[in-house]
Amino acid sequence: MNLQVLVLPGDGIGTEVTGEAVKVLRHVAQRWKHSLALSEGLLGGIAIHRTGGPFPDETRALALAADATLLGAVGLPEFDNAPPERRPERGLLGIRQALGVYANLRPVRTYAALLDASPLKNHLVDGADMIIVRELTGGIYYGTPRGISGEGASARAVNTMTYTVPEIERVTHMAFSLAQARRRKVTSVDKSNVLENSQLWRRVVTEVAQGYPGVSLDHMLVDNCAMQLVLNPKRFDVVLTENLFGDILSDEGAVLTGSIGMLPSASIGAKKTDGVWVGLYEPVHGSAPDIAGQNKANPLGAIGSVAAMLEYSFGLREEAAAVNRAIEAVLNSGRVTADLKPAGTPSTTSQVGDAILEAI
Repeated sequence: MNLQVLVLPGDGIGTEVTGEAVKVLRHVAQRWKHSLALSEGLLGGIAIHRTGGPFPDETRALALAADATLLGAVGLPEFDNAPPERRPERGLLGIRQALGVYANLRPVRTYAALLDASPLKNHLVDGADMIIVRELTGGIYYGTPRGISGEGASARAVNTMTYTVPEIERVTHMAFSLAQARRRKVTSVDKSNVLENSQLWRRVVTEVAQGYPGVSLDHMLVDNCAMQLVLNPKRFDVVLTENLFGDILSDEGAVLTGSIGMLPSASIGAKKTDGVWVGLYEPVHGSAPDIAGQNKANPLGAIGSVAAMLEYSFGLREEAAAVNRAIEAVLNSGRVTADLKPAGTPSTTSQVGDAILEAI
């Protein structure tokens, strides 16, 4: 198969973890005899430094031409007080919108080797295996009007949460389709006791669910869901929610595994051709500038994102499964970075990448 992949290393540790992920991708392509065409672009803080904006036109063109995009991380402290259009994160919102990737899939799976690293008691997280499906291109992050007006005590900020029926329908179909291949349960999360937006969300999700009689549906308020993720994470299979709630809940879910550095994510859009989905793949963690350039960042989230890319954008399930098995084997071997608290000397970022290649 011909794999056309855009690589956006981004900021901070993004360059390091993406480098290891690309190393794994090259290894997989060589072993399974796929043709791999890689291009590289700028996004985030580095793009602001070099081009003046977080999402250059050249990067947009490269992303639209590629079958899939692998992203490291964006964000630098120097931009914390910059206006919104000059922040690295605006580039992330821009590429999501340009690609039309409306469903963010964040798997949360606990590994036996990492049970002691989780902040929860072992019996609560042992066996937890869920996927959080977050609507990605609507809601309060994109709604208008938005902005800050006025000065001093009269200053006023406005953000608008808005959804249409088609936006809710398409991400709901994605969640139910995933559930059919899992434990056949969807939990839809909203705030329908307060927000009209959530009332529409709940109504549309209920209507779509009627087309999936083999999948059970329950509804949960977002504050209760945040609590249940800590009290009983094993109750969840597929969690479906809107953009803002999904942003928060998926980061909470990430902590269950013992390290946010472990989790991949896939942002999926419409089919480009048969067997190829438009996709943006990135680890859940941030750019961690405090450890950038020290060869100590955990690359497993980025490597897991390669596995997701192989599965969702190219339909290469055998290759994806091989990468995921390698991740588990490396965890069991203890050849991991310091954030996973190994018994012996921590491995470096590049050493973990090498261990994955050996395990594959």
